[in-house]
This record gives sequence, C-alpha cells and structure tokens, in this order.
Amino acid sequence: MALGTSHLLAQSGTTYRDGPRITCASDDGNRHYCAADTRYGVRMVNQRSNSPCRQGYSWGYDRRGIWVDRGCRADFVVRVLYGPGPGYPPPPGGVITCSSNNGSRNFCPANTRNGVRLVRQRSDAPCRSGYSWGFDQRGIWVDRGCRADFALGR
Repeated sequence: MALGTSHLLAQSGTTYRDGPRITCASDDGNRHYCAADTRYGVRMVNQRSNSPCRQGYSWGYDRRGIWVDRGCRADFVVRVLYGPGPGYPPPPGGVITCSSNNGSRNFCPANTRNGVRLVRQRSDAPCRSGYSWGFDQRGIWVDRGCRADFALGR
C-alpha cells in the first residue's frame, strides 16, 4: 500500500492520514506500525481509545514510523523541521532535566531539532507526552508537576 492513499489498513483497524495528522490503532491489543516520517518527532494530539495511550508504554515511534500497542488508538502529528533562528541553543546531544515546580508550566530552552525522548522520570506526578511534557523547535516544556530527564537527539 502506498502512503499517498487516504486510508491505510493495519491488521487491527484503519490508519487514516489527513495531512500531518495520522490515526493509528491497536484495536486487537497487539503492536502495530503506522508508516510515517518521524525524523523530527511525533506528538499525540487526541486519544480515541478507552485503553491508555502512554508514550513508551502503549505508543512510541522509531525510524519505521509510529507504533501503538495494548489497545491504544490515537491521533498523532509528525513534526516538521524549522530552521534555527538567532540565539538557537547548542547542538543536540546530551541530557537535560526540566521541572514543573509547584505544578505550573515551565519551559527549558534546548535544541530539539533531532527529537526529544524522556529517559528518566524524577517526579511522582505523571510525565505523559502531550499532557505534562512536550517540545517544539524552541525547547522542552513540562507541566502538572512533571520533572524528568530528557535526551536530546536520538
């Protein structure tokens, strides 16, 4: 099946591509891949299932695309690379700790051009991608008490 089609069938259900938004489903509870260019990161924007969709547990991404597992069904947006502007942070690599103090949103400047992944949660509050942490071309944000170490690049 070609990526140019509007509907891509997965073993568990339908994968729908609407521009940058991709719906990927694990309707049978097993792991399934949805082809996508994930070089610059992926963000979950809408959970459609009753089963939890947690990055690293029931969804994630690698060079092959976005994977879902354990009944997760959700909409994802793949990131596009934007050129760096003045004052852009140092090149990717290494680990940065970012903390949401007192449950409020905090922004940590970082070069996220090559992606970001959570490598160690330090808080009791959950750190869930798109809910209590995320990133954009300027850096990493944390919220709702999330405190964690994030690896820059892949």
